[in-house]
Amino acid sequence: MKKRVCIIYTGGTIGMEKTENGYAPGKVHLHSALNEIANMGSSTLPSFDLVEYDPLLDSSNISLQEWIQIARDIEGRYDHYDGFVILHGTDTMAYTASALSFMLDGLTKPVILTGSQIPFSEIRNDARDNLITALTLAGNYSVPEVCLYFGGLLLRGNRATKISADDLVSFDSPNYPPLAEVGVRITLEDKMIRRPGSGLKLTEFGQHQIAVLKIFPGIQFEVFENIMTEHLKGIVIEAFGAGNIPDSQGTMQKLLERAKRNGTIVVVCTQCLKGSAIIGEYEVSEELAKAGAVSGYDMTVEAAVAKLYYLLSMGYNIETVKRLMAENLRGELTKVL
Repeated sequence: MKKRVCIIYTGGTIGMEKTENGYAPGKVHLHSALNEIANMGSSTLPSFDLVEYDPLLDSSNISLQEWIQIARDIEGRYDHYDGFVILHGTDTMAYTASALSFMLDGLTKPVILTGSQIPFSEIRNDARDNLITALTLAGNYSVPEVCLYFGGLLLRGNRATKISADDLVSFDSPNYPPLAEVGVRITLEDKMIRRPGSGLKLTEFGQHQIAVLKIFPGIQFEVFENIMTEHLKGIVIEAFGAGNIPDSQGTMQKLLERAKRNGTIVVVCTQCLKGSAIIGEYEVSEELAKAGAVSGYDMTVEAAVAKLYYLLSMGYNIETVKRLMAENLRGELTKVL
């Protein structure tokens, strides 16, 4: 029996069309491309149905509500399809992939996000190959997790990050090998792929205030005092190197103490594409350790943000959230002992 895949079209460059104000999400060229693909009669391509969002969105406008909508649409159709392909803009694709990896527990089928740097409306594009390959993977291969396919690489969704605004190979997974490489043949790395779960369980994210703070030389921490309120539930700090933060005036220490009093969970990730943030390796991260900050190890910032949303939405107490932030739940981190 021919495999069936559900395509969820949220918007993004892949279906964009030129307007007098620049590229904007559209339907005509994507529908035409899907009709052409469906009529190819290939035995390797699954049959597919299209779920189309209204309005279609540039991915910079994707929010928590869209994450929930995508997850609900997958849950509601889960038993009727062999896999899912989500067409999404590239700017926030890694955030959505990370969010879905936590919202959709127990997966037994592929959920693959893809898009393109050049839309179907242009004669030269990467949209066609990305879509056809994502459909092929979702319908014919056992990859029971949330993935991101782009430019010949199938990546674990919560390990992926966008590395280029211009290249056709726009995403990488710096701290975890690709799940598959696609050339003349599709080569699956079975040992890298998570085992099937026991059945889909959806956890919707709640509304929680989360912030991201990127450290840079000469940073004036006073600027951030106003956001460090009791309403801020979590903050991801992009630190230097292995988790280092400058604090020549003691201002950062005061902010960390305030975060601790307010019950704000502080997670420290590294700005480096590769490697881990491990609090306490250097003296300049001592204040973070004293304030009860959590090492993000080799998590991407996208994964850390999504994981905070997930754990806070589970209703855990602060100590449990902190403990689980440092544990590997969906293949999102490698804990360094």
